[in-house]
Amino acid sequence: MSQSDPSPALPAPKTKRGQRTRERILDAAEKEIGGRGFAEASISTITAQAKVAQGTFYVYFRTKEDVMRELVLRMGRRLRRHLTLSIVDAPDRLEAERRGLRAFLEFVRANPNLYRVVAEAQFVDPEVYRRYYEDFAKSYSTALRTGVRRGEISKGDAEVRAWALMGLSDMIGMRYALWDGKIKLDQVSDAAFEFIAKGLEPRRRGGHARCITAPCGLGGIHAHHSRLRTPARAADAGRNCLPGCCGRSDVDFRGGR
Repeated sequence: MSQSDPSPALPAPKTKRGQRTRERILDAAEKEIGGRGFAEASISTITAQAKVAQGTFYVYFRTKEDVMRELVLRMGRRLRRHLTLSIVDAPDRLEAERRGLRAFLEFVRANPNLYRVVAEAQFVDPEVYRRYYEDFAKSYSTALRTGVRRGEISKGDAEVRAWALMGLSDMIGMRYALWDGKIKLDQVSDAAFEFIAKGLEPRRRGGHARCITAPCGLGGIHAHHSRLRTPARAADAGRNCLPGCCGRSDVDFRGGR
């Protein structure tokens, strides 16, 4: 398969028996490629693992690269479905982030071979590897924009944020879900979510942080209320500014959680 112009996939089987056979081949390929690497896995080992004749492989796939591409796309479909189900009743965007991160780590731990297949795809088929992440980023950006419109998260570049959050999840998944199978995922996801919700900005006494968008000119400090989700609630909290601040309540508070 040419990386720049891959051959079209063979049509999906129409019968249930054919669909089951194709899935068995994919499951075997996931195990072989994920466990041994793309270079070491072979069509003969894949078909042996699937318990089908080697010729049967070519009824459903042209090449080993075809299987690799389908595995990456299947990973994307399964993961998106898993994440969608995990956040379907989340009350707001931040809670969706918390639940989604935990669900992602669960998925990585439960599907280590499939996760490795996607990582290796960047060397075998950069086009499908890029498509895998771009599809996620597109839907993720849309969800973040919706959260901004609803006043659930602060304003910002949705696309940049989506890629940043994806990168964070990807690295945490590799370190704590793939490499370390013993650590409690709740501990990891809680620490990561706190970072997502509150960032790196240091907290001042009383939970205050430096003024963000409306500096008073006196070097004052405005309250940083991490749990204020709406401008109305944030403005109301302006009465709690530290002594010596501007005393204004119309500043833009950074809504965290």
